[in-house]
Amino acid sequence: MGLAGWESVGRRRLLVTGALALATSTGVLLVYFVAPVRNARHFDALRLSLGLAVFVAALVHEVRAIVRSSQPILRAANAMALVIPIFVVVFAWTYLTMAKGSPHAFSQPLNRISALYFTVTVFATVGFGDIVPVSDAARLTVTVQMVCDVLVIAAVIRLILEAARGTFGRGDDRGRDPA
Repeated sequence: MGLAGWESVGRRRLLVTGALALATSTGVLLVYFVAPVRNARHFDALRLSLGLAVFVAALVHEVRAIVRSSQPILRAANAMALVIPIFVVVFAWTYLTMAKGSPHAFSQPLNRISALYFTVTVFATVGFGDIVPVSDAARLTVTVQMVCDVLVIAAVIRLILEAARGTFGRGDDRGRDPA
């Protein structure tokens, strides 16, 4: 695949990176599970916008760190372990606060686990149908998530991988596979 720095990665460094990535993802989820939930109606769009701004800021920071890293593929693994959970938690938090402020926004009451579960089923495009948005605001927010999901899968993951390959921003085909 031609990922920069992959050849020089030792087993110990790989294990350390895996442990760090697991700790990073766990930390993001821990924040989600311990942060207090306020019953603040009418601020859903603002909360979602601020959450997505945090996601973009984390993404920009991580891409810069990958580009500067001596082992960019390992740094990319850590970046994914941070930005994807942040993205998921932003929407889970939004759904949780929407459900607290408007109990009939979804087909059933949401707690932290069910809001996270719903977010992941939408992100994974599974959509089991056990939890569905009922209010227009909830449907609009889920629509925003679906559009953002496509962007994250298509653009964000590619951006991180391009940075890891060392081809980010070069505008040429050096380091790319010919196929």
